[in-house]
Amino acid sequence: MEKYDVVIIGAGPAGLAAAYGLKAAGKNVAVIENDLWGGTCPNRGCDPKKVLLSGVEARDKVAQLHGKGFKTAPLVNWVELQAFKETFTTQVSENSRQGLVKAEIQTIEGTPRFIAADQIQVNQAVITADDFIIATGQRPKLLDVPGKDHLLTSSDFLSLKQMPEEIAIIGGGYIAFELASIANATGTKVHVIHHNERPLKAFDADLVADFITELQQKGIIFHFNVATKEIVQKQNRYTLQANNLELPADLIFAATGRIPNLEGLDLAAANVVSDGHGIQVNAQLQTANPHVYAIGDVVAKKQPKLTPVAGFEARYVVQQLTGTTTAAISYPPIPTVVYGSPKLAAVGVTTVEAAQQPDKYKLKTQDLTQWFSYHRTNDSIAKATLIFDKQDLLVGASVLSYEADTLINYLTLAITQKLDHQSLLQLIMAYPTAASDLPYLI
Repeated sequence: MEKYDVVIIGAGPAGLAAAYGLKAAGKNVAVIENDLWGGTCPNRGCDPKKVLLSGVEARDKVAQLHGKGFKTAPLVNWVELQAFKETFTTQVSENSRQGLVKAEIQTIEGTPRFIAADQIQVNQAVITADDFIIATGQRPKLLDVPGKDHLLTSSDFLSLKQMPEEIAIIGGGYIAFELASIANATGTKVHVIHHNERPLKAFDADLVADFITELQQKGIIFHFNVATKEIVQKQNRYTLQANNLELPADLIFAATGRIPNLEGLDLAAANVVSDGHGIQVNAQLQTANPHVYAIGDVVAKKQPKLTPVAGFEARYVVQQLTGTTTAAISYPPIPTVVYGSPKLAAVGVTTVEAAQQPDKYKLKTQDLTQWFSYHRTNDSIAKATLIFDKQDLLVGASVLSYEADTLINYLTLAITQKLDHQSLLQLIMAYPTAASDLPYLI
């Protein structure tokens, strides 16, 4: 029987961060993976998606200057962009595994299952450890309708060899909007189908409405209040059928959420509790079994399931297992971004929360479109809604612009460091940039 100080199940960003941190602290560590080393983000998630979005961003910049230095905005060449993306993704899995090997962290390939509170079985071998960390992540969830086998996922989208002429994307979350923006930039006709009329529910409703308008002007077609009933194959095409819509397309993608990877783990054998949202943990990220921790997207939590959050949790558990801290985990403000065309971002207190507590918060909405930072590149839209407490400290923000990902990070720093207007006036930032705009926003 093999024995380790800590066994980590899952070699994604959370698992790898925990493994390296524990190894540096002198722990004897093993990492188990049954799929791609490195996890979803660098192999078939955020990293390859951002590479593809670089083509969208380049096209947007040219399109915004149509008639102001450029006659046309070229469509994204999907085949060439995919080839560029693969220069990033091809070696990720092996490089991730080799990194562990070089650090003298044991790597085990196989599907583990708990056979006791302190034992797992992998490939017929029984392994025991003082502590376990579950970091198995999530995967796309398929819509449960007749013909669901015809549906493709975001992973399929990111690996397409050819972009077809017309696609449909079912869903109203950030993945649906991002895939739609990418496909649209290649010249593909894109339909987005959502079962109600309020997509992106976690974001400010007014900015979401403006976001949709911008995408519609680019040619993306939205179908709201459509409940998909069936997917039917007709020769080389597929038809989405609903009570109020029959929509043919070359390919149909499901962007209807993600589910935790828990199959085969036999969590009950380790006294670990889970539900459809993931593994239940306490404020120390311990499961019902105090020697089994869970981190990353596999955890049932209210915080956004993002790669930076997974890394933050990994570092916290390293501190727990090395005796550096016994305090409950405390999350800082977490920015979230929809990487569309334009981008939509938010952090901290939401506009809904602020509206429900007018005695506690006040809102400040600004149209930044004519500010020089955006007007110089002829951006079609730039808006921000900021939320302040009664001491005039920034506590939340929502931004819609082509630079929203940059600005939201500055606003996150302002919230975290409690920077007010006078504090920002003491700084000199490069002009004209999102940073130099901060004193006029806050």
